[in-house]
Amino acid sequence: MERRDTNAAARATWALGDYHRFAKATVWELGAVLVRACEISAGERVLDVAAGTGNTAIRAAEAGAQVVASDLTPENFEAGHREAEAHGVELEWVEADAEALPFADGEFDAVTSSFGAIFAPSHQVVADEMLRVCRPGGRIGMLNFTPEGLASDLFGTFAPYMPPPPPEALPPLLWGSGRHVRELMGDRVEALEMTHRHYVERAASPHAYRELFKQTFGPVVGIYATLAGEPERAAALDRDFLEFATRANSGPPDGPAEYRYEYLLVVARRRAA
Repeated sequence: MERRDTNAAARATWALGDYHRFAKATVWELGAVLVRACEISAGERVLDVAAGTGNTAIRAAEAGAQVVASDLTPENFEAGHREAEAHGVELEWVEADAEALPFADGEFDAVTSSFGAIFAPSHQVVADEMLRVCRPGGRIGMLNFTPEGLASDLFGTFAPYMPPPPPEALPPLLWGSGRHVRELMGDRVEALEMTHRHYVERAASPHAYRELFKQTFGPVVGIYATLAGEPERAAALDRDFLEFATRANSGPPDGPAEYRYEYLLVVARRRAA
């Protein structure tokens, strides 16, 4: 499949469901974590890659930065505009592929991505692009799910029901390996701090957690759409997903259901010269 076709398919997938509702129920508060870790401050120019509806970009704007939120799926931007307005900030929204960022070399003081750029097929190209548009001495910050954490079990639940990825695509969870990140960035960074952290997603019950994904998370909405003519496989996925949500629940017996995800917080400083 050509890159243009791959991008079109990815855009269509992430446009399904209601990503803003999903993000508000799951990863939304982590944008502030990344902004603090990158020490983003007033007057800086910041690019958020694969920004979704702005969980990180809006927090950077609240810190006083001039922010560009880029994403392959512009269908997210309307919700992002509304959320930014509710927070009393303005930012620029740009449709952009993480593997071909339409910005000049060294244009930004900080470049961030919160559980977004990890889904692009070519990790090296993404790393190259984020470093390219970051000025010398600037920061690159990422939040990445780890291969050892609960995300691996979650993704594994869906894998049997998905078409195979493009042959050149690397698994998103590799971005959560410190060794992999070091190899991607190489000697182009003069400092690289990586910290394992956790956050918790909550739902009223395991059943409610499954329904959140089925109704709002584009890739899962897409999987179920492909199974529309295969009711037995759709029912099997329902069972597998509920089994995962029940097994992985670490919440109290009377609820809510809680899901503890591990992620790698990455903060790199581009080499000054």
